[in-house]
Amino acid sequence: MESRAERRIKAIQGHLVPATDESLLRISTNPTAGEFFNGQRYSVVIPEKLKTGKWNVYRSALSPLKLVNSFPNHAEIVTLHDIFVHAVETFQDYKYLGTRIRIDGTIGEYKWMTYGEAGTARSALGSGLRHYGLQPGACIGIYFINRPEWLIVDHACSAYSFTSVPLYDTLGPDAVKYIVNHADVQAIFCVTSTLNTLLSFLSEIPSVRVIVVLGGIDEHLPSLPSMSGVKLISYSKLLGQGQSSIYPFCPPKPEDVATICYTSGTTGTPKGVVLSHGNLIASVAGMTLSIKFHPSDIYISYLPLAHIYERANQILSVYYGVAIGFYQGDSMKLMDDLAALRPTIFSSVPRLYNRIYAGITNAVKTSGVLKDRLFNAAYNSKKQAVMSGRKPSPMWDTLVFNKIKDKLGGRVRLMTSGASPLSPDVMEFLRVCFGCPILEGYGMTETSCVISSMDESDTLTGHVGSPNPACEIKLVDVPEMNYTSEDLPHPRGEICVRGPIIFQGYYKDEVQTREVIDDEGWLHTGDIGLWLPAGRLKIIDRKKNIFKLAQGEYIAPEKIENVYAKCKFVAQCFVYGDSLNSSLVAVVCVEPDVLKDWATSEGIKYEDLGQLCNDPRARAAVLAEMDAVGKEAQLRGFELVKAVTLVIEPFTMENGLLTPTFKIKRPQAKAYFAKAISDMYAELSSDAPKRML
Repeated sequence: MESRAERRIKAIQGHLVPATDESLLRISTNPTAGEFFNGQRYSVVIPEKLKTGKWNVYRSALSPLKLVNSFPNHAEIVTLHDIFVHAVETFQDYKYLGTRIRIDGTIGEYKWMTYGEAGTARSALGSGLRHYGLQPGACIGIYFINRPEWLIVDHACSAYSFTSVPLYDTLGPDAVKYIVNHADVQAIFCVTSTLNTLLSFLSEIPSVRVIVVLGGIDEHLPSLPSMSGVKLISYSKLLGQGQSSIYPFCPPKPEDVATICYTSGTTGTPKGVVLSHGNLIASVAGMTLSIKFHPSDIYISYLPLAHIYERANQILSVYYGVAIGFYQGDSMKLMDDLAALRPTIFSSVPRLYNRIYAGITNAVKTSGVLKDRLFNAAYNSKKQAVMSGRKPSPMWDTLVFNKIKDKLGGRVRLMTSGASPLSPDVMEFLRVCFGCPILEGYGMTETSCVISSMDESDTLTGHVGSPNPACEIKLVDVPEMNYTSEDLPHPRGEICVRGPIIFQGYYKDEVQTREVIDDEGWLHTGDIGLWLPAGRLKIIDRKKNIFKLAQGEYIAPEKIENVYAKCKFVAQCFVYGDSLNSSLVAVVCVEPDVLKDWATSEGIKYEDLGQLCNDPRARAAVLAEMDAVGKEAQLRGFELVKAVTLVIEPFTMENGLLTPTFKIKRPQAKAYFAKAISDMYAELSSDAPKRML
């Protein structure tokens, strides 16, 4: 006679579509809980609702029956304060925060502060803020780039139940003023350069009571009108005042707000993403199931700390007792900092990885026939070994790849990529050249960082891995774009996420919060994904950034821009189209050295780079190369740009064309390049009759 469990299994199996590969489809049972799931190696699939019988919710295979919300071995760690207390007690005398910048501003070797010393400074700083009357729950602004004090301030906020509000150092005065007022910020930590911005609108930020200046000397700080009610003090003075009268900690609870991260987005005013201590702990705890750091590891901090990607990396590093070295503050000198620090963990974004890829391939192509052949032989041999899981011959590292590894210091054992999609070709190339795993992840500020990430053992590229064990994912139909969960061979739809990593809402904005979080707790990301075999998620489109061409074809410009990023001439690319025109055009910020080398090889004379960019021959050469790259990536005919404008000025946060996470602000770019766009379409329409003859 069949048992109840056997009858349930038979009933569930009746709802399953048979898989072609039986290894990808198994029903697993937990005799105690009576739970069932469909295992797919990296993910498991469960029904969202038992009544419907629809198996559409994916969880990590590492924790299929329970979403992770705390560290498996340290259930007592439930807040950011707890995690730092754990680190100070466990790694007291280990290196923690390192900087090359001396007091007099000169650059030397890295000097380190231990976890214990950072803990002492955190207590003093928090006590100093309490000395000035700040109460638990007060918002504290942090207005400078990555340096040790950023983390000390953040740890002080956690210990005394303040809420940290990061301010991007590149935000314009209007955005800073808006955030300070919107969050009712009471104290701001800044440096001399950002102090001047604050003083320019001091009378318009009435909530601010204390401004703390790093690197400032109290006697040299400007005097403020007494009617302003604002205390202006140096960081060292605040530390001293706190040290002389230490206040007891005021530990937060998991549900308390840890930080409000303002995302500038591509349109509109900044939105304040409210993240609790529980959100951030769950996100990082989930990642520890697959990523292991060690106290012997060294991490380089240069990605903006105001961005959730870097913030989560810092929390993870603290849990494992990792040493964190900071860059000088100048991205042009990052390679010098890497050589001095020699990190073992390197996190970056596709923009930088694309530049590394282009730099290596360009150097190989111009190194002569023999070196070119040697590199290709080494690359192909090592690639075969890496992809098949074999150990490659050390000979190739000695002859070729060690020189490349030295560019990042020579000791990197793990690389991560986030913020935007990394080309599969570039990822494969970096894996071979650097001889270490490179893991791509996908996440948002609203999900406390990681939604999904690749498994270290996975050699397949072109996807963003399986769910963070702290969340579950489902795809929701988007009929207007012809994406459905019934699509074959792969289910497709808008990526929706649920679990303890989901933010508390947009600060003071219930309307926008309800637009992205539905009644059942699912966050609608706006990204379109599909499920690859073995439970891997692939991002294929964006729900918002799409437009129609005149002939009715839908265009996802970001996908096309990511393809063109591999073109040797292209440093940055803005693809534009609209429903009034039948073709796409692009504004390309050129790689100066590559364009100059091309001009020299073609015997083209020019006075400056601006003149060369305007040369029709240069535009034709860049367009031809982009065409070749686009066709290789199998872009459809209407996805290929038909005209380009070449520019020298990069797209930056300063000129308003990039968000702090390096995404193009499309409405602003459209306005900025309005004349160039108009000229390109005029040129195409005048050429159209000629093409018809």
